[in-house]
Amino acid sequence: QLQLVESGGGSVQPGESLRLSCAASGFRLANYGIAWFRQAPGKEREGVACIRCTGGSTSYADSVKGRFTISEDSVKNTMYLQMSNLKPEDTAIYSCAADPIPYGVGLEKWGYYDYWGQGTQVTVSS
Repeated sequence: QLQLVESGGGSVQPGESLRLSCAASGFRLANYGIAWFRQAPGKEREGVACIRCTGGSTSYADSVKGRFTISEDSVKNTMYLQMSNLKPEDTAIYSCAADPIPYGVGLEKWGYYDYWGQGTQVTVSS
């Protein structure tokens, strides 16, 4: 069974950092395009960062460039999202996703990602 399981969400103050993890089972992340998305209450789902997507080896939303870093550990079959200098507008449910066609889709077409984690809440508030 193909599965993605996220962890690492929580509540932090503005300026602090968090690292999200997404462990895969049943398939190898290294063979997929992988990404992080987020959705805030009342807003549409937004692509945050991706690896092996149409934007290149890595790609980021403008809103997180310079603050977030996406990475993966092929041995652990896990992807990460390191988030620094968090802002209240980063508050959302964050989900990891995998696309079976590497470089086939970018952050703007979340519907093409076939496999999704359950989501983890990130809250940034003073």
